Amino acid sequence: MFMGEFHHNLDAKGRLIIPAKFRNQMGEKMIFTRGMEGCIFGYSEAEWQKIEAKLAKLPLTKRNARKFTRLFYSGAMECEFDKQGRVNLTTTLKEHAALEKECVIVGVSNRIEIWSQTRWDEFTDDANENYDDIAEDLDDIEL
Repeated sequence: MFMGEFHHNLDAKGRLIIPAKFRNQMGEKMIFTRGMEGCIFGYSEAEWQKIEAKLAKLPLTKRNARKFTRLFYSGAMECEFDKQGRVNLTTTLKEHAALEKECVIVGVSNRIEIWSQTRWDEFTDDANENYDDIAEDLDDIEL
């Protein structure tokens, strides 16, 4: 399970360090793709296979299913870590997440998310302001 928040910068060549805590759980490589709310999702190979199985069940007759799978898969890339634990994300993914320099890498259960610092700050400001209301709207969860 992935959890925690880490801050790293893209280096001059556009590479990003993935925290060792996350790399150790991922294995040799991981799959990145477009995420929701303007971030990047990162999955282990095993988790990616689960996602693929779910997406394969979406009906081809539904326009939004086709749109979503096209964007999800076209943005996907398989990455291996270099010796310093960095990944080199595609321009498409960096543009999707508005990554320029300061990045936030967040563990979210079965995946990691990569956010620009600016977008993460905006997201957390809004979510923190509405935290109780958000929790109240979740019907099937008790903490």
